[in-house]
Amino acid sequence: MTATYQQMIFVNLPVDDLDTSKKFFTDLGYAINPQFSDENAASVVISDTVVAMLLTKSFYSTFTKKEIADATKTSEVLIALSAESREKVDELVDKALAAGGSPAGETQDHGFMYGRSFDDPDGHTWEVVWMDPSAVEG
Repeated sequence: MTATYQQMIFVNLPVDDLDTSKKFFTDLGYAINPQFSDENAASVVISDTVVAMLLTKSFYSTFTKKEIADATKTSEVLIALSAESREKVDELVDKALAAGGSPAGETQDHGFMYGRSFDDPDGHTWEVVWMDPSAVEG
């Protein structure tokens, strides 16, 4: 049996205060991978295939010639995470709000799909969404 390749995503996010951002994400229950973390970056393990790389703005700027957006004023990306249930959506968003995040947008409840969102301390918007598996199957 051949193992199937699992493509990964690494979301690179510029942050103002690396320690504050690391604490925020560990308060949500995520681990920091020390192998890919230092004084300029923290590797936040969201799942086996999703990693958020928190980069100090000075380090982030070494990867782009573009101006770094102020995520508290502009939006370039919405990061959406799946959740296994409506309760898990609420659990993660409530943790984020308690850890210093702020609400972003209205709760979306379409019966077969439920979602809420929050902004992290740097203003990046995270959406957490549950979708009824039977609705996905058709």
